[in-house]
Amino acid sequence: MGLFDKIKQAFKKEVKQEDVDEIEKRKDELPNEKINNGITQEELVEKEISQEPLSKNVKSTQAKYTQGLAKTRKTFSQRMNELFANFRRVDEDFFEEVEEALIGADVGFETSMKIAQELRQEVKLKNAKNSAVVQNIIIEKMVNLYEVEGLNEQNELSLKKDELSIFLFVGVNGVGKTTTIGKLANQLKREGKKVILAAADTFRAGAIRQLVVWGERASVEVVTGAEGEDPTAVVYDGIKRAKEEDADVLLVDTAGRLQNKENLMRELAKIKRVITREVPDAPHEVLLVLDATTGQNAMQQAKQFQETTDVTGLVLTKLDGTAKGGIVLAIRSELHLPVKLVGLGEGINDLQVFNPEEFVIGLFKELMQKE
Repeated sequence: MGLFDKIKQAFKKEVKQEDVDEIEKRKDELPNEKINNGITQEELVEKEISQEPLSKNVKSTQAKYTQGLAKTRKTFSQRMNELFANFRRVDEDFFEEVEEALIGADVGFETSMKIAQELRQEVKLKNAKNSAVVQNIIIEKMVNLYEVEGLNEQNELSLKKDELSIFLFVGVNGVGKTTTIGKLANQLKREGKKVILAAADTFRAGAIRQLVVWGERASVEVVTGAEGEDPTAVVYDGIKRAKEEDADVLLVDTAGRLQNKENLMRELAKIKRVITREVPDAPHEVLLVLDATTGQNAMQQAKQFQETTDVTGLVLTKLDGTAKGGIVLAIRSELHLPVKLVGLGEGINDLQVFNPEEFVIGLFKELMQKE
């Protein structure tokens, strides 16, 4: 079953639940006398309910996606409402408005162009004229493109079995990099793994202190150096400590603000050389942390970091606090970088391994229309 089929299935269940609620309301208003065939009116109304069972056990992660994407859904809904407010016919002006609506929803320029082009062909093929049908086709095209671009994508973290795994975290200051490391450390420790943190952002004393606080909160050791110390020395000490303690995972924080791109490239290259010298197949992940609330600015940051280091995956923080969650579609389509982790709340347990299926269901199921 494709992703769009799963969204339709989830949408039908929600519609069915609405129908059940309406029937229950009607039952309260109906008399309970016997009717011609010997059953009560209440029993007759019950027969209107489909025999297909409704799922009551929604996964907690799916609930988090659905709740966390509320602002993004509202943005998409507003864009669709504006698009169809004066809908008269499907023509070239309409397709241009579709492109503008999708760009406004932070889906990205290239992605919006692709979707609009495919929409042209599909609308002609189906001879679609009804606004509900056309809106569902738009959603279908977004979901299908997202699914195709994600074939063979690895969203799970690359944790080594019975060996030390080293994850390098990069990103500009203020995106939630240190907080992400702390939350991930807490989760890995709860899974039974021995975790050590390395505070290699030695340019800011605040960053070192913040990581130490997170280490205390998660009850994991933090290897630190003095402010202004060579970051590679801290990384080396972190690897050495991880080996001595037979740790499972070493999470490395890095500086987010250097004078220019060349300095950043040089610093990250030095850190990676030290890591690879000590553990030849490491780092096992280079995770770029982005603030989802910045939308297209996050896309630009990702492109810049792709030029400076071999990013293996992305962490999107504050996805629950943004109306710009459409950026996830643009990232997959235009950058071809897997999203590995997402922040769906402020709590220590609200950092989630990214699930593409739960993301698209949470984003689109409530935007589907009855045809």
